[in-house]
Amino acid sequence: MRQWVVASGLIEGPDGLLLVQNRRRNGRVDWSPPGGVVEVEAGESVLDGLTREVEEETGITVTAWEGPVYDVEAEADELGWRVRVEVFRARDWSGDLRVDDPDGIVVDAGFFPVDACTLQLETSWASVHEPLGAWLAERWSEPRSYRYRVSGAGRTAPLTFTRL
Repeated sequence: MRQWVVASGLIEGPDGLLLVQNRRRNGRVDWSPPGGVVEVEAGESVLDGLTREVEEETGITVTAWEGPVYDVEAEADELGWRVRVEVFRARDWSGDLRVDDPDGIVVDAGFFPVDACTLQLETSWASVHEPLGAWLAERWSEPRSYRYRVSGAGRTAPLTFTRL
């Protein structure tokens, strides 16, 4: 069973929430907050990995995080993987937005008004748009957890996310 730890950052600016457009291996594109896989086996902490991923993908340097504001666990037993995502909110950041992802996954980025985020996130997995949509609507202060069971063929057919 392959397992990953992923960190994701909620970064708000005067024009809204920062989202990145990702091109997946199967050619599908979707939007999400910036972030990525944390290199825990190399001793990287979740916040260090998140700060690195955000800077690599967007050019934004975050100097203070709060949270996690929520976490997501997704189990895809049929496909042989599990992922845990910890989502933090940026308290302080600087830099100019630029897309130059060394992994070639992030192909676009922008700040979107909160009421436009739902439309941008329509094609993202339920494990991305459901918790983020709830947080944008409620702005809770105590962390929440979301769990999903993932089924489907993956690269050849859409994945199905069932909330547990």
